[in-house]
Amino acid sequence: MKSHRFAILGNELEDDSCLWVSALLDLGFKEYSVINLTKSDWLVRLNEYNPTVCLNKPGGYSNRFKHIFDQRLYLIVQYLKIPVYPSLDEVLIYENKAYFYEWLKINNLPSAETWLFYHLPEALIFAKSAKYPIVAKLNIGASGDGVSFLKNPAETKLYLETAFHVGIKPRSGPKLKKGKIIQRAVKIFFTPGALQKKIFKYKVQSEESQKGFVIFQEFIPHEYEWRVVRIGESFFAHKKLIEKNKASGSLLKNYDDPPLDLFEFVKKITDKYHLYSQAVDVFESENKYIINEMQCIFGQSDSFQMLVGGKPGRYTKIKGVWEFEEGDFNKNESYNLRVAYIVDKMDKQ
Repeated sequence: MKSHRFAILGNELEDDSCLWVSALLDLGFKEYSVINLTKSDWLVRLNEYNPTVCLNKPGGYSNRFKHIFDQRLYLIVQYLKIPVYPSLDEVLIYENKAYFYEWLKINNLPSAETWLFYHLPEALIFAKSAKYPIVAKLNIGASGDGVSFLKNPAETKLYLETAFHVGIKPRSGPKLKKGKIIQRAVKIFFTPGALQKKIFKYKVQSEESQKGFVIFQEFIPHEYEWRVVRIGESFFAHKKLIEKNKASGSLLKNYDDPPLDLFEFVKKITDKYHLYSQAVDVFESENKYIINEMQCIFGQSDSFQMLVGGKPGRYTKIKGVWEFEEGDFNKNESYNLRVAYIVDKMDKQ
């Protein structure tokens, strides 16, 4: 095994890179440095440390810090030529819906019809003739934050007036309806620094406001969406069940055995664009798979990502055949698997 020096590129939240650290230590790697990519000294620290690979933890809470992270990561890849994981492309489509949906369209990938408007008069004309309901989304925000369902032209006009003149603010603060309230509260209060981190996160979110543009999307009726996870050559899938028209953030899941053609669908896309740390949320509509969201960093509320025959494990494709392997592959919210993948890749270079 080669010697590696890991730089963990952190975001605006202190200690938000702790799962990378836990994974590295679990796998016996002690040579690492956490560098906050939103701080002014990022470049000095990165040059001083001289890493062999950077592990990314982009923020998903504010457009301001997202822009900073993406811009500096681009410089690292383009000019410093340091390998990064997840890749630059994976980070660029993460929590930037305006970019992501146009990336899907340009690459002719199956997705819901989406409209981006940066001019109010153009958007008002659309509102009069749109097929309702339509879904309005904020550019940044996971777990269903910032998603609105507009049922008629009057609601859409009001939404547009607010978006272009005042700004739309995402929901911030604890989600009391999200489920597992007691477990989440215990985890926060008994994890050092977790409460301070939550408070800072809510503060960042409360300061966020999207003004001057909107993202509208056709509504696709669905009872669930598949979450398909690919990390390296490991694949997992489960159903995210809907609650109030949204599957994201509900934490309601179904662990039915996933169909193998679903993995084939995701593998083809992620192979083509070299995406090896992805959660792909997929609708089934009229016997077709449709991409809803793609995220290189994602939450994990259970200790596993998939059950097959009631047993946790993963799928891999070996010599053209999908094979299930039973086991615990999602430790530390799958960060151990990420580290194992990138180390193996670096060792083979």
